[in-house]
Amino acid sequence: MPHRLFQKAVATIFTVITLGYASVSGAHDAGATMDLNGTVATFTGYALVTCFDDGNGPTDNLVASVKDTSLPQDNLLVNLQIIKGNHAISTTDPVSGDGNFSPEVRVHGGNGVYQLLVNKTKEGARSFVVSYHCMTASNAHTGTDIVVQQFE
Repeated sequence: MPHRLFQKAVATIFTVITLGYASVSGAHDAGATMDLNGTVATFTGYALVTCFDDGNGPTDNLVASVKDTSLPQDNLLVNLQIIKGNHAISTTDPVSGDGNFSPEVRVHGGNGVYQLLVNKTKEGARSFVVSYHCMTASNAHTGTDIVVQQFE
């Protein structure tokens, strides 16, 4: 049990550091490794992304994609979902380890809080990067904040 708590703490610290770096650098990419031991098929990362008018105009949508940076493994893929109000969409990186992001998806929900979820299709550790951007109707970046709620 103490070993499991240590692993959760390390994963959480890595996520916080990665997200902190992303916000300092101005990029909206964040990465981590899900399920370091590779034993939790239901592992889910859950974050809240807040979109707001930072002077570039009000948010029209949140756009995101996911890239599995692990070595390829059959039938083990990384998925991403965006939810706001009664709108939801998902995407999957179809080829792990190829260096390419999944197709972009977007939810047109305006300013406010969007739910962003990342999960995987079965047991196994998966490293990933999520690219997420709050956008105006004219495709300009606007204010974007993220807070991780769950990573287990």
